[in-house]
Amino acid sequence: MRNKFDEQLLDLNDKLIQMGALIESAIANAVSALNEQEIETANKAIDFDIEIDRAEKEIESLCLKLLLQQQPVARDLRLISSALKMITDMERIGDQAADIAEITIQLAKSKKVKIPKHIRSMAQTTIQMVNDSIDAFVKKDLNLAYSVIKCDDTVDNLFDMVKDSLIKHLVENVNTGEQAIDLIMIAKYFERIGDHATNIAEWVVFSITGTHKNY
Repeated sequence: MRNKFDEQLLDLNDKLIQMGALIESAIANAVSALNEQEIETANKAIDFDIEIDRAEKEIESLCLKLLLQQQPVARDLRLISSALKMITDMERIGDQAADIAEITIQLAKSKKVKIPKHIRSMAQTTIQMVNDSIDAFVKKDLNLAYSVIKCDDTVDNLFDMVKDSLIKHLVENVNTGEQAIDLIMIAKYFERIGDHATNIAEWVVFSITGTHKNY
């Protein structure tokens, strides 16, 4: 019985890694589409969201089966409960990558927009946070998880700079107000992705240590 349970836990681990790869691809495509304002690449990011939703349901079903049909010990219970929490944040990252892609499509249909450097920095930082949070889970790496958590302040500070800069631009250039609002929304989605990557890292910490807290 335990051997079968261990096999199912390995399957859960593999499925989480696969879902992680999907969200990494979704956000990478969303960022590439934004930088180049390419509609085709933006549509790829949106398509990944459908696969991510499917992966979430599959993992959720497996977790519930493990909880109901098996008798997990404390360590296993931490892993399963962490997985259930993680997939919620991973699914939302997929949603927000799709949201960025949808706004990018609208921007690409109008005059090409210069992407502010702070949004580019947010994009780079959040991609790294997402990748590292998944790697921390795969490698059971506490230090990497903690480094993701520390990066959240960097993303929040960048968002404040983007917001202040674009609000000023909005006041001074009324004719480009709609584009400025779109860029603020994109920055907000990146800020949320950073929050979800942080949540994933915190659940990785919990799965390893049994301790969960906001840092």
